[in-house]
Amino acid sequence: MTALGDVIEIDDRTVLVLGRELDLAHGRPDVGNALVHRAGDTLVLVDTGVTTAFRAALRAAADRVGPWSRALVLTTHGHLDHVGNNDLADELGVPAEHYVPARDLDQMRDPESYWVRSFERTAWAAPLPAPALAARVVSLFEPMRPFAAATRTYEERPLELIRIGSRRFTGWTFADGAVRVLRSQGHCAGHVIVHLGDCGVLHLSDEGNGACGAMYDADQLKIQTVLGAVAGLFEEGEAAILTDGHTFALRRGAEAVSHVDGLLEQAVALQGAALALTGDGGRIVPSAFTTRYAQAIAELGVGGANPNPVFTAMMALNELGELGLRPQPPPDADTPWSRPALPYPS
Repeated sequence: MTALGDVIEIDDRTVLVLGRELDLAHGRPDVGNALVHRAGDTLVLVDTGVTTAFRAALRAAADRVGPWSRALVLTTHGHLDHVGNNDLADELGVPAEHYVPARDLDQMRDPESYWVRSFERTAWAAPLPAPALAARVVSLFEPMRPFAAATRTYEERPLELIRIGSRRFTGWTFADGAVRVLRSQGHCAGHVIVHLGDCGVLHLSDEGNGACGAMYDADQLKIQTVLGAVAGLFEEGEAAILTDGHTFALRRGAEAVSHVDGLLEQAVALQGAALALTGDGGRIVPSAFTTRYAQAIAELGVGGANPNPVFTAMMALNELGELGLRPQPPPDADTPWSRPALPYPS
């Protein structure tokens, strides 16, 4: 059993600081894991979680991996459970840089609007109207300080072609190439993953959150593509340890490959189950589809971080979209979906 702020030591200059799961019933926010690493004389923080308790744990971990005379804070994506202590970049007492994905800036500035847009698609599954539910969820994540004076977007730096073994990525390098930020953009629009060359850690953050992305800006193909690339890095020995945003463990070598392959197999099985549930793709009512989809998830044993009825409904809509179905007009939260008619020649 782990507790918020517990530390898993990777080596004498790298630790994983553990977050915790979401507990809406008790008004407790989830907190994403954070990596703390020293590359030469540079302190590297990958995500900052949320809550004052987690902030204190980050400071203690930073001291643990020292000494350092510079700091680099990297945000993997803009979700609340990963960005609440970002202003820590200004309080470390050394020259610091902080980078965030440009495509996530809007949700970082106005998280309620982002969550309203996600929740309003699944009103039948939500305990409150979308604006009220979004306000309630956002209110859990306090204090929320996603920006620092040092904050810039990754996209203000020139994009780089990054070769790791036989794999090709685009992204940005830091600390003389020891830190690689790789664009993935699956879990949400701006998501990145981080490769620490000095210790062989590959941090998936939330790209490994389950077989199907839930958010309205998730991209299932990008999730699956980055998972396949990550498996290849481990098979080639270019990465040694897999970490992520919500699993409180390390996975090494073959175990990491097996875990990633399992996520891909689950994605295929889950989409197959969704296809079977849609039949000929006629009028599919989302609320009814979601009930059967939830049963399929249970039967397949396919979960993800923070499972709950609202997120299951969000995943169900994304599955319908992946299968080529679209909502029929006039649009509302539970309007039927169907496949668009093909323009057969007369």
